[in-house]
Amino acid sequence: MTGTPAGVVADLARWVDRCIGFEGVEDAPVVACSGGADSVALLALTVASGRSPVAVHVDHRLRPGGAAESAFVARVAERLGVLARSVAVDVGPGPNLEARARVARYDALDAVRADVGAATVLVGHTADDQAETVLLNLMRGSAAAGLAAMAPRRGVVVRPLLPLRRTESEAVCAALGVTPFRDPMNHDSSFRRVAVREDLLPRLSAAAGRDLVPVLTRQAEVLRSESEYLDELARAAWPPAPETTPAAVLARLPLPLARRAVRQWIGSPPPSFSEVERVLSVAHGRVRAAELAGGLRVERRAGALHLNRVSVAP
Repeated sequence: MTGTPAGVVADLARWVDRCIGFEGVEDAPVVACSGGADSVALLALTVASGRSPVAVHVDHRLRPGGAAESAFVARVAERLGVLARSVAVDVGPGPNLEARARVARYDALDAVRADVGAATVLVGHTADDQAETVLLNLMRGSAAAGLAAMAPRRGVVVRPLLPLRRTESEAVCAALGVTPFRDPMNHDSSFRRVAVREDLLPRLSAAAGRDLVPVLTRQAEVLRSESEYLDELARAAWPPAPETTPAAVLARLPLPLARRAVRQWIGSPPPSFSEVERVLSVAHGRVRAAELAGGLRVERRAGALHLNRVSVAP
């Protein structure tokens, strides 16, 4: 990592202009920075946009090298004139390591956000990440909401780099004179996202005779706008209450709206398709109750649906 040339941050303006969502971000956001090309580029572009972010490195403690990456992020932040923090997390046991690590990471980032009084957390997902997410959700059998992939902003999380390609993140790092960290897990094809990135997506692009990343990201944008509109209709037709809401109203809704209303009522993590269908069976009176993941139970009593968490004996 060489010294930062004078004025190099100002030279990043052409990339800043292509980012999305900066106009709605306050002056001191939290920026997730792993030390990889995308996150380093995001940190630099946030500074170039006129903001003073706090760079946060999250060490999942899944492999050696976390301390070195944290120190690297601190040096980059120092060169850019911003603060840096490092947080170590424990990734709980269970299936799908990627999902568990993601939950732990976002929890840690949100905790730092609250601690420093920031309104937003910026993460460095690019157009390539968006295309991979579309394919991953397609493989999982996701409906339109899943194929809409990642929104530029959802809650406190903002993704300014979604219009940029991964090669452009690397170009930003080159302009800074920074050699980003290369995470070996990003090339481990035992992880599904890596397999999509390095095998499936290149094969599909070759078969199509064109780069499919812009195609998939454009389709995600179209599906997201349609999905958000349908969600608004569902909320207006069956406003979700915290724990109980009328079953007959839900049962009379058109099926596409009813399914969306149930997903919004249950909340995160989103229910599976089969769980949504079980809730609708309760609403229609075909069954009196249904068990859902996470110890949740939906019951129909006195014409209303009740969502409760069931105590499970250890």
